[in-house]
Amino acid sequence: MPGRLNPLVVALLGIAWGGLPGAVSAQQAGSGQVPQTLREISVSAVPLSHGNDDLAAPATVLDEEALLDKRSATLGETLEQEPGITATHFGAGASRPIIRGMDGPRVKVLSDGAEVQDASTMSPDHAVGLEPMLSRRIEVLRGPATLLYGGGAIGGVVNVLDNKIPTAIPEGVEGSVELRGATGPRETSGAFEVTTGVGGGLVLHAEGLKRDSGDYAVGRGWSGGKRVEGSYNDTQTGSVGLSWVGERGYLGLAYTHQQNRYGLPGHNHSYEGCHTHGAHLHCPDDGHGHDDDDDHDHDDDHDHDHAHDHAHGVPFVKLRSQRWDVRGELRDPFAGFSRLRVRAGLTDYQHDEIEEETVATTFRNKAYDARVELEHQPLGGLRGVIGAQVARRDFSALGEEAYVQPTVTRSNGLFALEEYTWGAWRFEGGLRQDWQRVEASAGLPDTRHRGTSVSGGAVWRFAPQYSLGMSVSRSQRMPTAEELYANGLHMATSTYEVGNVGLKKETSNNIDLTLRKFDGPTTFSVSVFRNKVDNYIYGRTLDVHEGLQLLEYTQHDATLTGLEARVRHQIDKVFAVTLLGDYVRARLDGGGNLPRIPAYRVGTRLDARWQAWSAAAELSFVGRQDKVAEFETQTPGYAMVNLAAAYEGRLAGNRYQLYARLNNLTDKLAYRSTSFIKNAAPLMGRSLIVGVRLTF
Repeated sequence: MPGRLNPLVVALLGIAWGGLPGAVSAQQAGSGQVPQTLREISVSAVPLSHGNDDLAAPATVLDEEALLDKRSATLGETLEQEPGITATHFGAGASRPIIRGMDGPRVKVLSDGAEVQDASTMSPDHAVGLEPMLSRRIEVLRGPATLLYGGGAIGGVVNVLDNKIPTAIPEGVEGSVELRGATGPRETSGAFEVTTGVGGGLVLHAEGLKRDSGDYAVGRGWSGGKRVEGSYNDTQTGSVGLSWVGERGYLGLAYTHQQNRYGLPGHNHSYEGCHTHGAHLHCPDDGHGHDDDDDHDHDDDHDHDHAHDHAHGVPFVKLRSQRWDVRGELRDPFAGFSRLRVRAGLTDYQHDEIEEETVATTFRNKAYDARVELEHQPLGGLRGVIGAQVARRDFSALGEEAYVQPTVTRSNGLFALEEYTWGAWRFEGGLRQDWQRVEASAGLPDTRHRGTSVSGGAVWRFAPQYSLGMSVSRSQRMPTAEELYANGLHMATSTYEVGNVGLKKETSNNIDLTLRKFDGPTTFSVSVFRNKVDNYIYGRTLDVHEGLQLLEYTQHDATLTGLEARVRHQIDKVFAVTLLGDYVRARLDGGGNLPRIPAYRVGTRLDARWQAWSAAAELSFVGRQDKVAEFETQTPGYAMVNLAAAYEGRLAGNRYQLYARLNNLTDKLAYRSTSFIKNAAPLMGRSLIVGVRLTF
């Protein structure tokens, strides 16, 4: 690592390692510190039902309490404060998680175990097709267990859990109502959920959300003004589910309808008419504005007459998604097996990119994903799960920016995960075989790929409060249809993208080492990793013309190394302090850097809990990102201060929570190095979030 980062590494590792004797001696001496035993949270995406402290690779679990004031309009912004995770950031409407410097198809997003079928892996301006405010828990996995969901998930897996298919019969009627507002984006939002039994073992669930958010304000001193034009985000989501719950399991079905309308900041019409000459861009000298006489027809209502002032002339996305989910579980299904699980999702997704009330481009994705898992009973000391997965994706884009030809992607997979416990050691191993076929139109050749992924890990509880975990994996990811067949102008990201039908599968060789302390007044988790990827697929910028990038998908060997850490110390019965940080270095083996890699971060948080009150103060520092790819600009670092407070009480026997959060207290102007439009859409400035949640 660069010399100037050594203090960060030394501080994180030093505090963690220094806490070993300190915590033990404090307990032995009865110093008055409050020993803390963290409650173990099982990770549902790991079918063998382990806690996050027993996994070979680190896992991040955010339950309802942790999500209360962290949930944002996008999944990326909800998770971006966690060590090792940041976000793509595309205004306020689209933001996908980046894990250890990897994003797009290398990060699988699941809805309770079934893949979310949208268009977000294709481009960062496409929203993830689920609603974080309706989630009850979010899990982020790395390591051997990710093979259950595809060898391509070399970055990790994000599993978003919800309540839309009930798994138990409630006593009477259960549910919640939440209202919140925010000053930065002038946002108002509300959500509800209700679950009730209807007799005969049947349980009905309904939930919904509405969000109305305007253009958000940025920090002081931005040359573009006070607010990012076209950064609004309006959302409506509703779901209804019905399940049958019996003594040995459940089976349920849910329907979800989602509508989003969000702006595309930074869209530049001057690139229209640009084309390529070999490895160079050629654009008309005077550029081309939008044709006001465009006679394309559409039947959508785009009056957009909300209380806030939406930017006229800024293109926006109108997204519609209909999804059916099937979930089921049966205990002791037949001899030799203890559990059978079924997950399936069928999605009809469409979004229109609209310019001056005219549909310019329509993206459609009709897809299904189904998987079955069988957990076998202990066999010779082995516990494990075997399963199969099948998926189909019918994607098309029509219109001015249809830079990817229609394709049909079919994939199939077989997988197994086994574990063995020997004294203080637990060993785990995973194996997966994938097959993929992409059928293209317009005379383009079809492609076929297959990949084999294998992983292994071990967890050693070398002392009552400590564990050491190590995982190694060899995973293979097959190229996506966009990487293979892209060819055209994409003005949302200011790129002209060129695919490569000759791309091979990429192979990731990863090693991960994690040291944990999970009991006592001082707890911590420190992880280091090295990921060497053969034939890494990425968009290489060949040329730039007045901000427009010629981006060609190519392959080179690459190595990503880094660390992530969290150290927490309970000072007394009221106060606790946390230190956290992360760093990733992503290089091409032949020289050079991968594009849009997050900068290092370090931060601290002071928590206080007294009776029904809780509060927190956070200080974070994001470093300057000067390890950039060809034609990529550097991103300055920044420091940010956040404050939070909450109160929990009872009203007529029902629990309620009042919460407030003040983000970016000093109104700092900040940019995200991972964003295609970082200069056109800086991060949000000072914003006060206030909310109330009632649970009954």
